[in-house]
Amino acid sequence: MGINKDQVEGRAKEVAGKVQGEFGKLVGNKAQQVKGALKEAVGAGQAKAGDLAEKVKGLNK
Repeated sequence: MGINKDQVEGRAKEVAGKVQGEFGKLVGNKAQQVKGALKEAVGAGQAKAGDLAEKVKGLNK
């Protein structure tokens, strides 16, 4: 099983969202916290889609 673009980009977005959310907490900016949580969730979804695509690809071998 390999790694695809969605897995990499999704996990990168997850990390970026986590950092953005934590920074928002640090400076007391609710908007940044919400944007970070949203980015983290979108990244998690993208990574899961990439995981699923790899599993499907593995079944077709």
